Amino acid sequence: MTQNIVFFDIDGTLLDKNHQIAPSTKRAILKLQEAGVYTAIATGRAPSAFAWIREQLGIRTYVSINGQYVVFEDEVIYDQPMDPNELKAFASMAAALDHPIVYVHADGMSASMEHQLIHDGMRTCNLEHPPVNESGDEETAVYQGILFCDDKATIPYAERFRNMQFYRWHSLATDFLQKGGSKAVGIRKLLEQTGISQEHCYAFGDGVNDVEMLQFAGTGIAMGNASREVKRHADLVTASHAEDGISKGLKTVGLL
Repeated sequence: MTQNIVFFDIDGTLLDKNHQIAPSTKRAILKLQEAGVYTAIATGRAPSAFAWIREQLGIRTYVSINGQYVVFEDEVIYDQPMDPNELKAFASMAAALDHPIVYVHADGMSASMEHQLIHDGMRTCNLEHPPVNESGDEETAVYQGILFCDDKATIPYAERFRNMQFYRWHSLATDFLQKGGSKAVGIRKLLEQTGISQEHCYAFGDGVNDVEMLQFAGTGIAMGNASREVKRHADLVTASHAEDGISKGLKTVGLL
């Protein structure tokens, strides 16, 4: 029997605009699991920020923090923290420019300062402002940062820190991580662990940080609410998260 695996992004894919999982999505994922299909999550979030989703969906395998922290059946199989020295230099530049940072750890998040931009940005993901810890980059491994400033203000960071890559997900917030990291890299690690072929890997996503994943998967499926640029890199486009897009997409590819 051919083994298939399906990866689901969270925001804009598994979750609707009210940050809830549609009943049709829950039913579809349960049917996949009953049919012996591996179900997994691939997200930019830290594991602690989607524990409730894993619990509701019965999922124990995930690519988190944009591929920097990968877990297979509750066991960590790959992690790639950021370089502490480079991160310290980045934080120093951000402090000088009064740009707040959220540090993403394996077990949570911390903030460089209390700031309204952090409140506004995290609220779009239904998350609280993380606790402030100015030395968050020194006390525990940091796998990703979130820089809060507009797109134009991000340019000097990208020019100075050539070993980092940036994924903007909000008008005033962008993820930054070590260059070479992505959901696709994390998925590759999981395929190596499971022995599942790339051909039998499916992925659903809607954001800029999903592009590499959609390209890498044997079948990349963009949500109807994705941008035109993201859709351009997918093998097919399903309905939006508000229109049972996951359930319809799984039926289109013949998994349901």
